[in-house]
Amino acid sequence: MDERSAGPMMARRILGARLRALREQAGLDRAAAGRAIRASEAKIRRLEKGASAFKRRDVEDLLTLYDVTDPADRAVLLDLVDQANAPGWWREYADLVPPWLETYLGLEQSASVIRTWEVQFVPGLLQTPDYARAVITHGDSILRSDEIDRWVALRMRRQRILFPPNEVRLWAIVDEGALLRRIGGPAVMRGQLTHLLDMAELPNVTIQVLRLDGPQNPRALRPVTMLRAAADILPDVAYCENLCGARFFDNPADTVRFLDLLNWLSVHAASPRETPGILRAIIARLDAEQPAASQRRG
Repeated sequence: MDERSAGPMMARRILGARLRALREQAGLDRAAAGRAIRASEAKIRRLEKGASAFKRRDVEDLLTLYDVTDPADRAVLLDLVDQANAPGWWREYADLVPPWLETYLGLEQSASVIRTWEVQFVPGLLQTPDYARAVITHGDSILRSDEIDRWVALRMRRQRILFPPNEVRLWAIVDEGALLRRIGGPAVMRGQLTHLLDMAELPNVTIQVLRLDGPQNPRALRPVTMLRAAADILPDVAYCENLCGARFFDNPADTVRFLDLLNWLSVHAASPRETPGILRAIIARLDAEQPAASQRRG
């Protein structure tokens, strides 16, 4: 991982982790660090987790406190301050995107591996524009047409991480019910299923389907996404949405439980080799229903 090219969220998390390591090496607690920059212990905790913006002067003072005097070492870390404070591309959607989603987008864009389990819908990184539009409009009927267009554009922009030069590794497990649900109608759903066939051929994308007649797990009632950063010093983050926003977990004691669930799902879902056959069977069922529907209308 080249720290000089880190994205904003990655830079913030790397810098926070570096500052925490330097503080611990210096034998100082967070309260002492806070006094050095006229801040609370809670703010130091947020900085070290990469959950707060950095001021260059604060970082300079902390480096001095931690006895980091080498100009080259200081320059690398201060350069991370500039990167951490640089706006991400999603800032052009700031009027739409709530703060918790901004955090997720930063993590997603700086991830090297994304593992996701989806219950009701096809994962956002694998959606077609028409399917995404249907999901967005069904979920919020008060959006204006221009807002809907921008939400769709945002979702499509996110998907660039799956292609060169990024090629993030995506491992998606989807409940079969999500593939059978006619989001947007048969034509939209057919296009979405065909798109999944294409995406499953990418070397960095793995898609599995948890069959309805297969084993079920009561822990898998809600979707979850695990994000692994390219920098080894950073912990995995688990992300769970709810009606009021989202929660992020990066404590290993918590993330290991999400990882255990994803591993269970990957073992009990149909294998990736079976995915194309499952998708083609659903497409064939859709195609067979269309002539019958036309005859009934006639």
